[in-house]
Amino acid sequence: MAGRFLSMFQPLSRFIPEVSPPQRKVGFNEKLFWTAMALALYLVMSEVPLYLPLGAEGGDPLLYLRVIFASNRGSLMELGIGPIVTAGIILQLLVGSNMIQCDMSNPDDRGLFTTATKVFSIIMIGVQASAYLLGGMYGSLPPVRSVVVFIQLMSAGISLMLLDELLQKGWGIGSGISLFIMAGVAQTIAWSCLSPLPAFEEAGKSSGALIAFFQTILGGQSLNSVFFRPGNNPSMLGFITTIVVFFIVIYAEGVRVELPISYARYRGFRGRYPIKLLYVSNLPVIFASALFANVYFVSQLLWNYSGQPSPGSNFWLDLVGQYARITQGEQSQVVPVGGLVYYVISPQNLSDVVGDPMRALGFVTIMIAFCVVFSLTWLEVGGLGPKVVAKQLIDSGMQIPGFRRSSKPIESLLNRYIPTVAVLGGVLVGLIASVANFFGVFGTGMGILLAVGILYQYYQLLMQERVAEMHPALSRFLGG
Repeated sequence: MAGRFLSMFQPLSRFIPEVSPPQRKVGFNEKLFWTAMALALYLVMSEVPLYLPLGAEGGDPLLYLRVIFASNRGSLMELGIGPIVTAGIILQLLVGSNMIQCDMSNPDDRGLFTTATKVFSIIMIGVQASAYLLGGMYGSLPPVRSVVVFIQLMSAGISLMLLDELLQKGWGIGSGISLFIMAGVAQTIAWSCLSPLPAFEEAGKSSGALIAFFQTILGGQSLNSVFFRPGNNPSMLGFITTIVVFFIVIYAEGVRVELPISYARYRGFRGRYPIKLLYVSNLPVIFASALFANVYFVSQLLWNYSGQPSPGSNFWLDLVGQYARITQGEQSQVVPVGGLVYYVISPQNLSDVVGDPMRALGFVTIMIAFCVVFSLTWLEVGGLGPKVVAKQLIDSGMQIPGFRRSSKPIESLLNRYIPTVAVLGGVLVGLIASVANFFGVFGTGMGILLAVGILYQYYQLLMQERVAEMHPALSRFLGG
């Protein structure tokens, strides 16, 4: 039975918008259609601008976190999936730590959990939209324009939540959140390579790295200019780094430790239990990014409400985040210059790293530390710890040759591998997610990490759907 906390959401369930699950079997081609429609709507919303004055967007200090949240600066997708992910993480951590009683095998509890997640998502959309407006992300807006922008952000956030639910309820394939992240990463990589727009602070060249490369060759200029470009334009160094990181992540996805297992009832039937290097997948990076983004929102909100003090005037505020307003021409932008928030926002290129190596070192250290902490935390919260895995193996009739068929010796063996692999995996994803950004990788290191994992998941889902469509008798074995 649901705990008292989830029961409070029962009266709200009738007022929360939802997508009804299909009452019939949805064919493979129809699932592809609804998946494509959801993706198309997301891409359209990513290009529809908010009701802002010209140039109000300014720079983007959250540029390297946006790919995680499938967001786009100055558009309806300004918030992206950030509020939805944050709400889901909070509730999952509360349930996993038993602070909230919820039996996921019970349909009623699952329904209440879904309702609670939606309510929290709507609350987080409102909170983050307010933080953007009150924190001065768009400068000082008139009250009427602020209300219109707030309504736009709320409507877009709820629409995105329903598109994700549309796919997860069985109308489409996979998860909307994963689909939108993958689309954002692919769009960023393609645009960074092939953008025909004029480059910033680089006359006569396009901003796309590959186009600028061929322009440089045809113009007989030094290739050094396309490897190190001014104005944060995509460079060939970033292009090469993107390819290298892509293959590193693919290799890391395949690295695993395989423990021999056998069926207790059928002697001679043996198999292997794989423990992947990326044991908890890319979840630590998502958790760390969500935490960093919320640190930024809160610190900027505090700074704005404290009268925008200059660094050094308030010790506690300086500890959280120091900001300065930079004006370039007619545009004014608030940027972090110190405090905790300064070290959780990635340097944007090698010039920034050389200019302030302590910030780069601090960012890498914090990212790796939080990825390791979240990896170890998720072992227990996500039911991936040695004790749970040992019980699952015993309950499924499996045993490890040479060990008694008991959870204790198997748990002891798994304890040698799982925590170590979780720590190593956390260090690796943290290192890739942070260091790759210094070399201008397209789509960010976090984005490449997520994209490879999502592509692999979608490949498996598409193959399962296709096989179930061609051979209906197999659908029950594939979860259909």
